[in-house]
Amino acid sequence: MLKIWTDGSCLGNPGAGGWGFVATDGTHTAERSGGESNTTNNRMELTAVIRALSAAKNHSELEIHTDSQYVKNGMLSWIKNWKRNNWRTADKKPVKNQDLWQQLDELSSTKKIHWFWVRGHNGDEMNERVDLLARTAAEQIQLGK
Repeated sequence: MLKIWTDGSCLGNPGAGGWGFVATDGTHTAERSGGESNTTNNRMELTAVIRALSAAKNHSELEIHTDSQYVKNGMLSWIKNWKRNNWRTADKKPVKNQDLWQQLDELSSTKKIHWFWVRGHNGDEMNERVDLLARTAAEQIQLGK
């Protein structure tokens, strides 16, 4: 089973943002990162998972480890109601980041995903690695590189 760690970072919120993921099947490991110039932390958290799932298109069962309760709760709890309510929250407001939630929903629809929340900045080696990837990408965007 493919195991994936994801993270997003933003220097200012909104501001320069970065995302990163590390994926491993136990034999091979891949890592990717990137960023955007005017974004939010939540958008980068979602983008990290979207990019990871896009890269894992040949895998049907995955573990995703994230330090984002927003992403984990969104996928395990909130998204069902959002879809039923035409992408509106319980208080009838449009879902923030709907474009990314819809991409994530589509990408995850053909996979069995086991979601794990990891406490950020707490010594988890892979979480620390994806945090560094995301922060570095955000810093590069901020510097205009």
